[in-house]
Amino acid sequence: MGASPETLRPALMASFLGSVIAVSQASAQTPSAEEMWKIIQEQQATIEALQAKISETDQKVEAAGEMIEQAAGKGGDDRLHWGGYGELHYNAGDTQQIDVHRFVFFTEYEFNDKLRLQSELELEHALAGEGQPGDIELEQAFIEWDVGKEQRIYGGVHLVPVGLLNETHEPPTFFGVERNRVEAEIIPSTWWEAGVGANGAIGNGLGYDLFVHSGLQTPVTGNNAFRVRSGRQKVAEAVATDPAVTGRIKWNGMPGVSLAASLQYQSDLTQNTDIAGDDTRADIDAWLYTVNADIRMGSWGLRALYAAWDMDGGATSVGPASFGRDNQWGYYIEPSYRFTLPGMGANGDAVLGIFTRYGKFDSQAGDNTDSEEQEFDIGFNYWIHPDVVIKADYNQVSLQEDSGDDRLNVGLGWQF
Repeated sequence: MGASPETLRPALMASFLGSVIAVSQASAQTPSAEEMWKIIQEQQATIEALQAKISETDQKVEAAGEMIEQAAGKGGDDRLHWGGYGELHYNAGDTQQIDVHRFVFFTEYEFNDKLRLQSELELEHALAGEGQPGDIELEQAFIEWDVGKEQRIYGGVHLVPVGLLNETHEPPTFFGVERNRVEAEIIPSTWWEAGVGANGAIGNGLGYDLFVHSGLQTPVTGNNAFRVRSGRQKVAEAVATDPAVTGRIKWNGMPGVSLAASLQYQSDLTQNTDIAGDDTRADIDAWLYTVNADIRMGSWGLRALYAAWDMDGGATSVGPASFGRDNQWGYYIEPSYRFTLPGMGANGDAVLGIFTRYGKFDSQAGDNTDSEEQEFDIGFNYWIHPDVVIKADYNQVSLQEDSGDDRLNVGLGWQF
């Protein structure tokens, strides 16, 4: 790097004095005016050379300091932000399975104060690839632009604005180890599509979302025919003959209260698929309706949701009606209570939350068979840190209130 300014300045003075002493020793008599002028010019040249070296050294020191600050995370590029979440599950009962259910990375890059990239990359079930149980999925990748103080537009891969869990599903944010069946089957969480959208605030606690996006492509034969969850294309070479549009109104004008209602329309759930095997194509249009509430009053909490699909029945013996899936619906209600546990957290207080959930859903409500199922859960969340949670619950799913599958679930979740 070279000598420091503090080292060079004493050297300059020593050089100057040394030159004067040398001249004095070389001549016992007083120098003439011409000799003095020569000495002054020589010293001025020396001073200028040393000052230039000091300036160069100052610049090197400043550059080195900036590099050190960037390496230490100070004064560097603060436009790139990282985050993520993950969860480990143990399921007892018939499954007897332990699984790294998902590990997710968020990335945000701010091009400036108004324009940014948001993305989310997920690994499911620890291993992905041919013959492996997991997948690597791009759940979000969109450009967001602030076009007003509380108005934004975006384009790219985005989560569909419906329900309670589809957009906010980090483990510390909800009760229960597994996601509830209504928001897995009726609302196929996690559900993302590609398109353009807008969201923002209207005033008095009102907000809105509008998203025009790629649509579902449900199978038309077999056990999964017109099953909504099986229709997600995940923006992977997705057929896009028939897009969809989703709108939502939400209200949070009272502290601790969040209410929302959404509506989606798709002109053809099959994306122009041959539904009868004889080049018969029918536009199976569909509407999705959802309403939900998330309320926190002190230690008490309440979440509730209702969702329903209304599909065109299709032609005789083909289409959703022939499978009883032209109508599909579900609801749940989930009361909860939280206790603060002083000094029992990882670095301070912990929070213990207990909950119960009761719900019903029917993915084949259009026929006369006993296809209605009910779900009952009871359990707890133990937040040892606001972003780290230990969970356990007892889950029972039964058909028409008969005995069903019982399962004990234990989970560890985090977000950062």
